[in-house]
Amino acid sequence: MHFVDTAFSFTSTDKIAVAVSGGGDSMALLHLYTRWSAQTGVPVIAATVNHGLRPEAADESAFVAAFCARHDIEHSILDWDGTQAAGNVQAAARNARYDLIAQWALLNGADGVVLGHTADDIAETFLMRLARKSGVDGLAAMPAYFKRNGIAFARPLWQQTRAELREYLRRHDVAWIEDPSNEDLSQTRPKARQILEALGPLGIDADGLKTTAAALSQAKGALQSHAAQEARRVVTFEAGDVIIPKRPRPPIHPETERRLHLAAVQYVNGADYPPREMAMIHLDVALIKQDHHTVAGCLISKTADGLRFARELNACEGAIDWGDRTDSVIWDGRWEVGQLPDCQAVGNLRVAALGDDLSQVPDWRDIGLPRSSLMASPAVFDGDTLISAPLAGLQNGFSARIVADFTSFLVSR
Repeated sequence: MHFVDTAFSFTSTDKIAVAVSGGGDSMALLHLYTRWSAQTGVPVIAATVNHGLRPEAADESAFVAAFCARHDIEHSILDWDGTQAAGNVQAAARNARYDLIAQWALLNGADGVVLGHTADDIAETFLMRLARKSGVDGLAAMPAYFKRNGIAFARPLWQQTRAELREYLRRHDVAWIEDPSNEDLSQTRPKARQILEALGPLGIDADGLKTTAAALSQAKGALQSHAAQEARRVVTFEAGDVIIPKRPRPPIHPETERRLHLAAVQYVNGADYPPREMAMIHLDVALIKQDHHTVAGCLISKTADGLRFARELNACEGAIDWGDRTDSVIWDGRWEVGQLPDCQAVGNLRVAALGDDLSQVPDWRDIGLPRSSLMASPAVFDGDTLISAPLAGLQNGFSARIVADFTSFLVSR
């Protein structure tokens, strides 16, 4: 299985981290990397997230810990109280796993993290998204390599089936734990697994759906590349806002325009995922009758020749303390606020949205930016006293710049 050796494109690797749940897929991954480590001399570390959502979770973590102890693998258990999650618990658990694993991997000096997703996972996800009437992006295979939370992740087993990995474990006398939730048909993924088995007589299997999803991933990449080219041609930026013309020449294909709008929303709100399709449909309908509409923390306004995507004031990050100003600070996920060398300010300051304090900047109209955009821009305060509003023309020893890249929101994140 050469994919274990080629999961990352690093010229040199100092340490690889393995995310292990105790299930068959991740145990096969861990065993493969244990053998790889013995051959290459590159250390491997492992982590298990105990999400607390099932009573068996603690035992599964202990099972992985015992395996790692027998094979001299450094292992950590990362606890997360899933019982406190609100809304979509499965999505919250997934995000928590990525957050915890990324923080742990970075703290322990790993070059990347490997995950145990298989061809079956891709096929099941395809069916689940098909039920949600997903388009090309939704049906495309999950990426084999991606970056999240500051570290690289890879899925070396994406072309292997679950059955192949279990056969591998049997050959090497490696035990694993079957997650009882895999048989819970009240959950979506077990239902997809059952449906996939039923589709076998039609010749539809995990390998076939994986191949289809991979082909759609190629198509998705082509669409993203074209959208990025069009973005460089027609999209303009002003003080953190995105301006997309309505009728450029030559015209933009509707699918490309849709992608630009989604990217604009993500660029402004910094979210990991774009808004749902229905939210964007509501936006189009609302702007037929009115000049402004809000979507996912963004204020979208009609301009003379297009749409302006700006931050919604009420959705901005709250005030953050900025005591040590030897370093700049990131506010609202995309603004880097820094102190200039000639700054005379002293004491503990804070960074927050300018808001109604815009009225304290007498010449803000001369800047030529919309009032709503300036109100959602970063400002520096000493207590309740406004010190600086860089975008509104009150610099006073401070600077603010966008650190997000628009084209990065046109590709998978």
